[in-house]
Amino acid sequence: MPKLNFRNLSKSFGDHTVIREFNAEVSDREFLVLLGPSGCGKSTLLRMIAGLSDISGGDFLIDDQVANDWSPKERGIAFVFQTYALYPHLTVRENIAFPLMMNRFNWWHHLPMINTLKRWSLMNDASIVQATDKIAEQLELTPLLDRRPAALSGGQRQRVALARSLVRDPSIYLLDEPLSNLDAKLRTQMRSEISALHKKVKKTFVYVTHDQVEAMTMATRIIIMNQGEIQQVDTPENIYNDPRNTFVARFIGSPAMNLVTVDIDGNELNASGRESWEHPGALPDASKAIIGVRPEKMILAEGLEGLIKGHIVAVEKLGAETVVGLNVGLDVDEDDEESLIEKDTIFIRVPGNVNVEIGQQGSFSYDAQDCYWFDEQTGERIENPAGKLYELDDSVSERVRQA
Repeated sequence: MPKLNFRNLSKSFGDHTVIREFNAEVSDREFLVLLGPSGCGKSTLLRMIAGLSDISGGDFLIDDQVANDWSPKERGIAFVFQTYALYPHLTVRENIAFPLMMNRFNWWHHLPMINTLKRWSLMNDASIVQATDKIAEQLELTPLLDRRPAALSGGQRQRVALARSLVRDPSIYLLDEPLSNLDAKLRTQMRSEISALHKKVKKTFVYVTHDQVEAMTMATRIIIMNQGEIQQVDTPENIYNDPRNTFVARFIGSPAMNLVTVDIDGNELNASGRESWEHPGALPDASKAIIGVRPEKMILAEGLEGLIKGHIVAVEKLGAETVVGLNVGLDVDEDDEESLIEKDTIFIRVPGNVNVEIGQQGSFSYDAQDCYWFDEQTGERIENPAGKLYELDDSVSERVRQA
């Protein structure tokens, strides 16, 4: 089975550079997710792997062989597109069998009459029929084989697109945001099906998405990208629990990590437009830094007994937990409710239901060991002087995966 290597890979369109000095390795049978916001270069990188886009600089290697100039067919890669790309005039059976038929086509088979006869012959070929039936059974498509794409649901079309890729038995599977057109229920179902499929076929998957839930629930490793550059490469749990910079900290987690730029004066922290508060532990050796705390590690205090005070501007009761948004950019004695704005909002996630309402005053605290610290200029992670960060416990991990 092949492994993939990227050595200083770059891609430019004219003067615009989309991917800069991309270096990474994809191990055999890995489920690698390329995660990042729209326009960060994920899909472009996937097309370069498939041979559908030229490489501007650097090398792409398959099993330590430079594959920059290999044709898509030589790479042994299956590509699942975001829009399914099914042929509307063909049945499900014909769509699935299409790659196998094309492997046996010569140029003269495209001539009129010969084309029709050759297609009929191949569709009745025992090996093609057997391969099609086998993959259709695996993906529960057997009752749909005689239907056309217009008669299928979104989830069924997605399974047909996967079956068409699987039937060739490729070495590598590339999936470009394949679930983005599905509703929430179908996305959850298809995430489970694709993960199960990866374990069953034991092949390398490279999956592109901007949805952190898909990445956290499916990946063995994640590459987080921004503006064509790698921000962090690690397992889902480590990326959540050990973000390298503020971009990763903001991008992973729902709600995202609370990040506040503060001036450090003795044992006190001060953020612009807010009251100072005393930090409950050791502080970095800097005059200014960014402090971060995950919402589930914030402590919602009774009344105004917490370290930091503000107005409650958001309450989301989700049954098993409640997310409370506390605006800390205002004076808590201010009565003007029109000034309750969304900026400077700290989010706190607490289990169960909480008896709070929008417009009330509130406060929160935190533990020094649960803090992340980042350099104010670069956004890069710096050491937490209070000691080791908390480990991602099982309940938090499960919430992240089921979010």
